[in-house]
Amino acid sequence: MEKDKPSKTSEAAAVHRAVHQLFDDQPKILLDPIALRIAEMPKDIDLNLEASKPAFKQVRSRLVMRSRYAEDCLADTVAQRAIQQYLILGAGLDTFAFRQPSWARSIEIFEVDHPATQRDKRERLETAGLLAPANLHFAPVDFESTSLSDALRECGFDFGSGTFCSWLGVTYYLTEEAIDRTLEIVRRLPSGSEIVFEYALALELLSREEQEEIAADEASKKAMGINEPALSRFTPVQLNAKLRWIGFSEAMDFSPEDAQQRYFQGRRDGLSADPAYHLMRAIV
Repeated sequence: MEKDKPSKTSEAAAVHRAVHQLFDDQPKILLDPIALRIAEMPKDIDLNLEASKPAFKQVRSRLVMRSRYAEDCLADTVAQRAIQQYLILGAGLDTFAFRQPSWARSIEIFEVDHPATQRDKRERLETAGLLAPANLHFAPVDFESTSLSDALRECGFDFGSGTFCSWLGVTYYLTEEAIDRTLEIVRRLPSGSEIVFEYALALELLSREEQEEIAADEASKKAMGINEPALSRFTPVQLNAKLRWIGFSEAMDFSPEDAQQRYFQGRRDGLSADPAYHLMRAIV
């Protein structure tokens, strides 16, 4: 992302979540009315027409599914063991804190993101008349240059408490070294803590058509001035081995096939799992 400017991909994700509320069938994969209040919907295109395009649907499918999966995992974890904190890494315009269910009110929520993106979000929330709930804390941090540990300590994060972490839409924009540093921090949390994160699948595991679509998308973003290229890709086997080496006790890959079965089965609105991205759930 550009220095001192909010992430454009963060804005795009919010628009996709809002479009999901407006145009896709019931039941929604992710019910997110708050996205409609803080996303800046494009005014220079026919949104109804754009929303029906296959490429737009594929991106939207992935964005709403990844949030739903992370929140489902969070709910399962809170129900099964003592978790006091929810850490959202690269939170962007995530809205969980503003639509949190009753079971989440007993945990502290920490949103981590680049300072410029976080400032932009707080301005949007203020404009929409949305007050931050008492259990929400903001931690501005640049993953490539700032200590995540220091930023979290400054906002009251307790490294001795059980924590669930989500890290969506971020890892492929970081170097592998930056990814490892963050995973090391999570691994040092108390036993039973966990992280769910999204990652881009290694190109060699994709079809030629899928590789060409990714190349075209990267070129399109560059032409639009979105300077956020993908830097890291993994195979499930490679990533599982990395997590075990770092010290996680368990690592479970959530594939596009898993996502299709759990969230998209029987849908008639054209939403489906994106084959180029996986989710990984790792437990300390």
